[in-house]
Amino acid sequence: MAAMQYSIVIPAYNESERIVSTLDRVLAYLAEQRWEAEVVVVNDGSRDATAQIVRSYAAQHPHVRLIENPGNRGKGYSVRHGMLKAQGELLLFTDADLSSPIAEARKLFQAIEDGADLAMGSRWLNSALQTERQPLLRQLYGRLFNLLLRVVLGLNYRDTQCGFKAFNRAAAQAIFPLQRIERWGFDPEILFIAGKRRLRVTEVAVEWAHDHGSKINPLRDGMRMLLEVLAVRWNWMRGHYRTPKPAPADAATAVTEEKRTSVA
Repeated sequence: MAAMQYSIVIPAYNESERIVSTLDRVLAYLAEQRWEAEVVVVNDGSRDATAQIVRSYAAQHPHVRLIENPGNRGKGYSVRHGMLKAQGELLLFTDADLSSPIAEARKLFQAIEDGADLAMGSRWLNSALQTERQPLLRQLYGRLFNLLLRVVLGLNYRDTQCGFKAFNRAAAQAIFPLQRIERWGFDPEILFIAGKRRLRVTEVAVEWAHDHGSKINPLRDGMRMLLEVLAVRWNWMRGHYRTPKPAPADAATAVTEEKRTSVA
């Protein structure tokens, strides 16, 4: 079998209403590009039929894999779990709502082929690419959070929170075993780790549309993310990002359903 070229990782929590449409669009694009690719859906302890739907879908589309988290652990845990299980040489994670169309993946993969270790989609490098913007209050929260990241973690990026990031395999293996934040605040952490590992990070303008069904609560989750940013700084001071830690036991023993093949 040919080596796996690309892995698309999709964290999913209660996504039964749109996961089939998302997978259809992703697979159609992969087939159009004729990429040797897999799609890894990570079910984060969904309370709806997400797992059953993806399981049935994978039975008909063997290039799709379902991975189960040990309960609801958060988006950060889901991304890490998927990335550490993925087989591709170039790996990308995207939100299940496809706020950035899957066709934008080519931009990120091209940036990696041009020398980046990590390519991150950005909503604010070229705001004209936003087909539907966030509400003004969400934009304000985002600006304040970005300022916090610059002050506390030294992350001088326009947009850390876009759920559309790609990695070469070496970068993924360097970053994700060190990741500790399991919920919404994991994006700054993986970028912070990338910086400390001296990896080349490129920010790429991508098309994006705000999803009004977003599960993030700006106040509740914003406070949690603030604490997580401080935790990243504290973890660094304690030396936690300097050497890889063993994979969590629960992730290693989690129930995994895997089926893989190439997209012709």
